[in-house]
Amino acid sequence: MSIRWKSWKELPLGMVIPEPATSLEFKTGSWRALKPVLDENKCIRCLLCWVHCPEPAIERLEGDRVRIDYNYCKGCGICANVCPVHAIEMVMEGGEE
Repeated sequence: MSIRWKSWKELPLGMVIPEPATSLEFKTGSWRALKPVLDENKCIRCLLCWVHCPEPAIERLEGDRVRIDYNYCKGCGICANVCPVHAIEMVMEGGEE
């Protein structure tokens, strides 16, 4: 089954999702003004960013590494705020990484 990605402009009126398990069809990353940038050299793999991400746009990888899925990240900054070693920096969308 092929998934056709939809934008937020295609959400149903009233933001009512008429059927379950459709959230993967709607990429919401275009909503953000700031985006988190991870410095993997600073990361201590505590997974606090992964635990606290409300979307979850932070993917847990092998060896407790993490990756940010910008397709779903709304730029809330929670991951940067909970990181004890400041390995995540919030930068302007479209800025240098």
